[in-house]
Amino acid sequence: MNKNEKFVISVNRELGSGGRTIGRKLAEKLGVKYYDKALVKALQEHYNLTVEEIEKLKGRKHSWWADVERILKISPGMNSNYYLPQKGDEPDLLITDEMFKTEMLILQDIATEESCVVAGRSGFHVFRDHPNHLSIFIQASMEFRIERVARKQNMTHEEARKVIKRVDEMRENYVKKYTGTSRYDTRNYDMVINMDGHTEDDAVKIIMDYIK
Repeated sequence: MNKNEKFVISVNRELGSGGRTIGRKLAEKLGVKYYDKALVKALQEHYNLTVEEIEKLKGRKHSWWADVERILKISPGMNSNYYLPQKGDEPDLLITDEMFKTEMLILQDIATEESCVVAGRSGFHVFRDHPNHLSIFIQASMEFRIERVARKQNMTHEEARKVIKRVDEMRENYVKKYTGTSRYDTRNYDMVINMDGHTEDDAVKIIMDYIK
């Protein structure tokens, strides 16, 4: 990846691995914006976006990106760095084909406008044809993940284990359905980082050294 040209870094991760925080810190270090699930949802809701509506917006004489920039400044939750599905909240299983295509177009448009870091959303697949894309997967042992989720969400270790198991299954189903591959297939990534024994800052340094 050449950081002197427009680039996109996608960070896929296991729940409890620290991947979302790594993505945010990496974006700060590189001086670019960080996008995640909350942003995509805000854009879809604000514009009532469908694939057809996106094509209409792109066809206007002026860029719709100025509107997007304004949304980023006013939408709540844009800076949240941790997402834990609540009971009954399984959006990745409930998503439709139309919603997936809409998300993909939004993210691809973002990447054509500016350099950025994108967390989740099957970025390894969405940006597979981008000429300057770095794909990263952040993982950790189950013990590491349980400890982190339990601490951050004030859960028992058993509760954290159950949540992780459910989210792992949910995300794997999502990725298989819409990309035809497993998110655990390391061929999808340029880098795979195991967080055991490392901090988020350690991981950011590893990535920055790789880019250099």
